[in-house]
Amino acid sequence: MNTAMLMDFYEMTMANGYFMDENLDKESKVAFDVFYRRNPDKGGYAVFAGLEQIIQYILNLHFEEKDIEYFRSLGMFNETFLEYLKNFRFRGDVFAFPEGTIMYPNEPIITVVAPLIDAQLIETEILLQVNHQSLIATKARRIVNAAQGRVVSDFGARRAHNNDSAIYGARAAYIGGVNSTATVAAGQKFGIPINGTMAHSYIMYYKDEFEAFKHYALTYPDNACFLVDTYDVLNSGIPNVIRVQREVLTPIGRRVKAVRLDSGDLAYLSKEVRRMLDDEGMEDCKIVASNSLDEFTIKSLINQDAEIDIFGVGERMITAKSEPVFGAVYKIAAVEKDGVFEPRIKISENVEKITNPGLKEVYRVYEAGLVKADIIADPSEKLSEVEQRYVNPKFPWKDTYFKGCTFRRLQTQYISQGQLIKKLPTLKEIRDYVKYQLDNEIREEEQRFENPDEHAVHFTPKMHQIKGDLLYAESKKGI
Repeated sequence: MNTAMLMDFYEMTMANGYFMDENLDKESKVAFDVFYRRNPDKGGYAVFAGLEQIIQYILNLHFEEKDIEYFRSLGMFNETFLEYLKNFRFRGDVFAFPEGTIMYPNEPIITVVAPLIDAQLIETEILLQVNHQSLIATKARRIVNAAQGRVVSDFGARRAHNNDSAIYGARAAYIGGVNSTATVAAGQKFGIPINGTMAHSYIMYYKDEFEAFKHYALTYPDNACFLVDTYDVLNSGIPNVIRVQREVLTPIGRRVKAVRLDSGDLAYLSKEVRRMLDDEGMEDCKIVASNSLDEFTIKSLINQDAEIDIFGVGERMITAKSEPVFGAVYKIAAVEKDGVFEPRIKISENVEKITNPGLKEVYRVYEAGLVKADIIADPSEKLSEVEQRYVNPKFPWKDTYFKGCTFRRLQTQYISQGQLIKKLPTLKEIRDYVKYQLDNEIREEEQRFENPDEHAVHFTPKMHQIKGDLLYAESKKGI
């Protein structure tokens, strides 16, 4: 499938409408912002993921003859517009946070500045990538944090919503901090470490559990990991693992690497399994646990002193089951008139849906190395350590000052006039960037599972005034 066709139909009807408007300057530009309104799972932050796929999509955006024939068959589009699509290429600019940036609600993650039709046609794919991968990366990070340094592996492909959800979900989970994936296609495509052992069917095929374990151990003597809950963990599974160690692996100088629990009381069973293995001198054998795990069950298991070294997490991570919608949106923020960008604002009966107008810069404020707040500024403003007043839009009557702080601009330009101008990081670099921020920059209070401290996103007085003036002007229309 040509991914250019992965769009909402209204993108085409609007584009055709713009094209047929004789009074419209089709080369004048607009600015669209991508942002989201709240963090998943009532968390204190989210992880930005999916930028690489967005850039690849934009750089390769085109319409094939079969696509144009399909549009023609609908009988809704002007023939001149369809001819225009034959040579269509994206001609605009794309600014974005680096992939892996820790982000917060209502700040522009991505800004597209492009001719109106160009900007309109790319909405769905941008949101699709941001909403899916950011959701899974954020969920994965919560799970990794809950594991407190223990290994986490993605076991989710069989419960993912389709092929792409499994593959790009594995990518996003790796960005979020998981150590490996069981999804072979993701390992091949992205270089993510892969792992996996056996299913219950492998054990059930053989005449008995020991025979199955023996064959597996002889096939993979350097990576012998056994699923021990097919029949009875404590009375069959672990005794047969011990027997395999004694009779099969010890004579050839090998060790059982791990056992996996996939059902039952994981806290109780893991402690009993640990005791049985240690009594046999198998202290080096790891215990893997799976079975509908998420950050909440992992946290509970650790609080119960469960003897689990590795968590295999499937459906609840790959689908972000507790909150499966991220909610990023794509809204127009400014329109070019005579070479100057005029701000635009969306008004709503729901206050949280009112947009932030105009072209913007986002700055991250640091105090003693820790992130203190973010600031949305007009591009003409240059922030520095010079004392300056800022406005928290939730508490506009309060003046805020950032004394002795440093400021870092978050957005950078990746595409200029349709061409890539910045090298993209490797997947490992993105993953390492996430970890660095959370280990060194983001306050622990924002990383709590329960009642995290809310990150402050401030406006400069100029940006606050622009929004206020537009709200007032719009409120007077129609009176």
